[in-house]
Amino acid sequence: MEQLVLITHRRDHVAIMRPSLGFLEKIIDGDKTIESRWYLQRSAPWADISAGDTIYFKNAGEPISVKADVVEVRQFDRLNAVKIRQTLDEFGSRLGLMKADSDDYFSEIKNKKFGILIFLQNIKKIKPFDIDKRGFGTMSAWLVVENIDKIKRVKAETFRQNKLLR
Repeated sequence: MEQLVLITHRRDHVAIMRPSLGFLEKIIDGDKTIESRWYLQRSAPWADISAGDTIYFKNAGEPISVKADVVEVRQFDRLNAVKIRQTLDEFGSRLGLMKADSDDYFSEIKNKKFGILIFLQNIKKIKPFDIDKRGFGTMSAWLVVENIDKIKRVKAETFRQNKLLR
């Protein structure tokens, strides 16, 4: 008798955000429920993210402070300005974009060829922690890891030495 075994390969991700865009705050406030990434060439997390994965968010230069679960992923290739504008028009508010922001954002991404929309749920602020990005490249804005604990920086406790006074 054969048994069907469903194997889920859940991954953790780190999304590094540009503080100037204010997207991390919009995720926390619930104004941004879709994370998007736009590329000229396929880049992480392309084909490496799926429903059931967890994303940890941080602003560049800051510790991780938010996590969310992935419920859906949509990938787009062979993009052009028209398709990108349609995507922003359809999902802009869930991407955390106001109409004025949308035009500026469109100008920034209109020549990209690949896009990923990652639908989020269970967004939570968490106790901040740092990560070790060694091996991912200093300019990486997205990290795919099997388990966040593998790159979590654990601070060693500091012990005070009692000095003997003479």
